[in-house]
Amino acid sequence: MEFLAALETLAPIEALKVSFYAYPVVNGLHVLSIGTLIVSVLLLDLRILGAFAGLPEAAATRIFRRLAVTGFGGAVLTGLPMFAIQATSYATNPAFRTKMALLFIAGLNAALFAVLRAPQARRGLATLSMTLWLGVLFAGRLIGFVE
Repeated sequence: MEFLAALETLAPIEALKVSFYAYPVVNGLHVLSIGTLIVSVLLLDLRILGAFAGLPEAAATRIFRRLAVTGFGGAVLTGLPMFAIQATSYATNPAFRTKMALLFIAGLNAALFAVLRAPQARRGLATLSMTLWLGVLFAGRLIGFVE
């Protein structure tokens, strides 16, 4: 907890807390990044499940994976300073902890998806992926409402 408390007092984090413009911009970029991530993952998962059959799966995977990685990178880059603003509070917040757990499991699912080639297994992982990422999204929204 001492580390988290120290994180909250770093000069860039203090500046972010008091800036009229910086925090809304970081927050907006975070929402945009999450939207990019979630939409690209859901579209890829839906393609794996048989939607958009006119779009070759390899092409969809290439396009949507790039978008997902970009969205994830943006979400991490904007999420870290937002976390640091209230790190001690977030560390004990059940919704935040749930979000992080679901995010970890979603990452494991994505890694497994990358190595499995069996269509039935990939469809199962795609279904799980949609559930996990929607869970990450909803848990993230709950952070401000749960203590």
